[in-house]
Formats: sequence, structure tokens, C-alpha cells
Amino acid sequence: MPVARSATLDPTETALFDLPYAPVEKRALPAGRPREWYIAHNRRLKAMRLAIVLLDAGVWRAEQAPNRTIRLAAERVGVHPPSDTTCHMVRALMRYSR
Repeated sequence: MPVARSATLDPTETALFDLPYAPVEKRALPAGRPREWYIAHNRRLKAMRLAIVLLDAGVWRAEQAPNRTIRLAAERVGVHPPSDTTCHMVRALMRYSR
């Protein structure tokens, strides 16, 4: 199956999403939760942001988003490279959003 050209996120291509990226104003997370909750919460937020970036760039299907493509998208918007677990979550979000 051929992959759309924009799905490769080639660094020489013009980005299809708006830059510069203006982050939402940060608010403090509620206190008193276990550390694992905060880690999972931040991972879900990062996965959601990356899924949106990929969708804006023309990557419509989870099969078009290997770890390398997700990490390249993270680099282009100034987000730390995601872990394998976060990449898996990005693909899951793309898969279940239909």
C-alpha cells in the first residue's frame, strides 16, 4: 500500500501544521495522587498532542505511523522524543478515534 508523501514527515518538506506552536497555559496537577498517576497522565497528554500533529501532517492511519515517524514529528514541534510506550499510545489514539 503506497504511503502518502506527507506521511513521511520529510524534514525538507514544508510543515502542514501551524508553527510557532503556542502551548496552553499550564496549571498545577492535583496533589495527593500516586506518582504513577502523574506519569500516565503526562504520557496521555503527550500522546494526544503527537496524534494531533500527525493528523495535521496527513498521517491518517496508525499503520502509517511507525516509531520513527512519531519521533520525527515530536522533534519538529519541539517535544522530547517519546518512548516506545508513548508511540504505542499515539497509534492507539489514531486507531480508536474513528
